[in-house]
Amino acid sequence: MSIKAAKASDRTGEADLHGRSAANMHRRGACPALAAPMPTGDGLLVRLRPTGGALTLSQFASLARSAAAHGNGILEITARGNLQIRGLRAETVGQLAADIDAAGIIIPEGPAIETSPLHGIDPEEISDAAAMEMALRSTLPDLLASPQLAPKLSLVLDGGGSFDLSAVSADIRVVAQSHRDWLVAINGDGETAMPVAIGPAETAISAVGEILSLLATLGQGRRARDIDPALLRARFPAMDGIPFNPSRAAPLAGSHRLADGKIILGVRPEFGQMRASDLVALLDLAKARGAAAIRLSPGRGFFLIGLSADTVPAMQVAAARHGFSTQPGENTEHIATCAGAGACGSAFYETRTLARRLIAAAPALFDGSLTLHLSGCAKGCAHARPALTLTGSAEGYGLILNGLAADLPDERIAGGRIDFAIERLARTIEDNKDAGESTAACLTRLGATGVSKALRQE
Repeated sequence: MSIKAAKASDRTGEADLHGRSAANMHRRGACPALAAPMPTGDGLLVRLRPTGGALTLSQFASLARSAAAHGNGILEITARGNLQIRGLRAETVGQLAADIDAAGIIIPEGPAIETSPLHGIDPEEISDAAAMEMALRSTLPDLLASPQLAPKLSLVLDGGGSFDLSAVSADIRVVAQSHRDWLVAINGDGETAMPVAIGPAETAISAVGEILSLLATLGQGRRARDIDPALLRARFPAMDGIPFNPSRAAPLAGSHRLADGKIILGVRPEFGQMRASDLVALLDLAKARGAAAIRLSPGRGFFLIGLSADTVPAMQVAAARHGFSTQPGENTEHIATCAGAGACGSAFYETRTLARRLIAAAPALFDGSLTLHLSGCAKGCAHARPALTLTGSAEGYGLILNGLAADLPDERIAGGRIDFAIERLARTIEDNKDAGESTAACLTRLGATGVSKALRQE
């Protein structure tokens, strides 16, 4: 994506936004970048990935002020650690782009490449993910820019360290194994991806090029999961012998001390959404207490870098006052919500409103053993993996015990019965959970039949 292109569009009137880009603006599956914002229920949405996910406090505050001036003042951080600005209009997208340029924020051309959130500052980082991104972009510019690649093609560069990208699923993931070697895997996260190649940076970059070539040959919209295994093995004959060590990501929220003694504070807006005024207020306080930088992070949050240990408690209190979570283990960590009705034209219910009711009425759901996915429609934008899912539809809600928003519901719930269903589900778990049993295990044991029976009882 090019900011200059977006600015040029603004200078030449709205012909580009209403003409050439109009197809992208309305095309399902297109990433809502500055050059092709996405229409939603509250206006246009753009998604940004600053270089390395890194911002100064002043840059982040400038983005927030611009979001208030040119949008509706609502910003979001996605599950993948990207930034979204909501409520824009066709005539204000170019103004936002100008503000981004003026703040010195660089948005790389081409597809977003996600890197480890603490790259370059984490002493436990195995290898330099930012340098690998530069090498990939300089070696494979034509392939990365190919119009045949899917708009939402995801590429992850994980240098390891205290906070890696294990929880982030990707079409292509490149993971540091040592200071010399990188593992290339496809179609999955840190536990499920399939390894195809391992070796020094040159080998890894070549493997990424091979995969991109395969995807481009398959045609636009195809993802890594669509590659024929036989074709993959023909390109990577040694892939079956590559060892793969599954890994799990560390929690974002809370105060963390790095190996060199530096303190970072993980901050999560409630359900990943924040108002510009709250963000600016928090950043002003953080700057006054010595914070110097921001790193956007998977898990719908960001890290404040540069605080001293004695300032952290006051920052945590201030963050909570402005609607941010800085404590690990809060119930909101276990809920994935999309924008919901009012913000998205496709959504059938207000996801965040329902999330707050669930936290109050069904505490049994939040023992940390499962993720609750509240999806306003069957697209499932907020969570790409199986979960306890509540999907909105014109008829009401679909409850899926362990699946995706698009899956066939295990139980259908009429809109007016959702509060009753929540209370009944919570009571069923409390009444049936064995000593030491998790909520996830209890629901699995009860199964669809047991849960459906409980929800239908008066």
